[in-house]
Amino acid sequence: MVTIPYGRQDINQDDIDAVIEVLRSDFLTQGPVVPKFEQVVADYCGSQHAVAVNSATSALHIACLALGIGKGDVVWTTPITFVASANCALYCGATVDFVDIDPKTYNLSVKCLAEKLEQADRTGNLPKLVIPVHLCGQPCDMAGIHALSRRYGFRIIEDASHAIGGRYKGEPVGNCRYSDMTVFSFHPVKIITAGEGGMVLTNDAQSAKRLRLLRSHGLTSNLEDMQSRPAEELWNYQQTALGFNYRMTDIHAALGVSQMRRLEEFVTKRHAIAERYGSGLSNLPVITPWQNPDCYSGFHLYVIRLKLGDIDKTHRHVYEALRATSIQVNLHYIPVYRQPYYEQMGFKPGYCPQAERYHIDAISMPMYPGLSVKEQDYVISALRDALWL
Repeated sequence: MVTIPYGRQDINQDDIDAVIEVLRSDFLTQGPVVPKFEQVVADYCGSQHAVAVNSATSALHIACLALGIGKGDVVWTTPITFVASANCALYCGATVDFVDIDPKTYNLSVKCLAEKLEQADRTGNLPKLVIPVHLCGQPCDMAGIHALSRRYGFRIIEDASHAIGGRYKGEPVGNCRYSDMTVFSFHPVKIITAGEGGMVLTNDAQSAKRLRLLRSHGLTSNLEDMQSRPAEELWNYQQTALGFNYRMTDIHAALGVSQMRRLEEFVTKRHAIAERYGSGLSNLPVITPWQNPDCYSGFHLYVIRLKLGDIDKTHRHVYEALRATSIQVNLHYIPVYRQPYYEQMGFKPGYCPQAERYHIDAISMPMYPGLSVKEQDYVISALRDALWL
């Protein structure tokens, strides 16, 4: 049996042809395809503006900056996420804190958020920004988080790196109905890929303008935004802010545009795989993902939790047994505050109990559109052997 990864891209001839067309064009970097990709995604999600960048990490960084996050500010996020969801605040000089997860969805808990906000309000240490993460592709309770933002005055960036193609209350993730901005990732293991890349969506024109400035060194060629200079001096651009080289290329955008044509096909296939997992794992001592009826997941990941009390195997044993059979299961995620870098800030084990309970028994199973029935059956059989042998 060949190696079965936990996730992988699905590239067809149309994708290849789209990239080749750009390679044969006059523009490889800043050409017409990036704005086309932005418009395709904005139209699909129902947002007013979309700004493409070279990674979702870059997207999170400039999204924070566009909302004015800086030194002295406090940003909260979930501990069960990739480190970029927290690092983006540190890049801006802000302080990061974590809100424990919901034990059913594994997303940021609205109950815990409300309790933490009430306490922070009493001590005068409210966050300026909260970054909920749609883990595995299942949207957070955005209505609940938004209601708390109205009460306590914080801004919201949805980290939807796992969730393009998902829906919340019947509407596309990315429409920013309950947030200031939404961030997507186009890394190869995500639902669609641009080879690499990210995007920020927003309904605020000024925020979009700021994002575009920040992604390209803080440079502008718009005369309305440029400071006046002597008439005899020729100025066709000016740096008006400290920005970054976060631009997406036309090569990447071309792949993204092509992949968007198959987005719903990909998500449908992921749901079919999830349904087969649910059936095939039903008699095993594992907990399969619970889906909130308000949500339609993008199913970027399929995370099971081991019922360790019902087996005589450890988390490590099952993980390593599966990897020994060429099944590249993974961990999504180790609580961010348990990382050595964050422990140096003073975070200690036990800070978010639900997140730590999740970490000790969660395993990400292979999940991608190209996963065949035969391969999935092999995965289920290997898991059964790992649990019982």
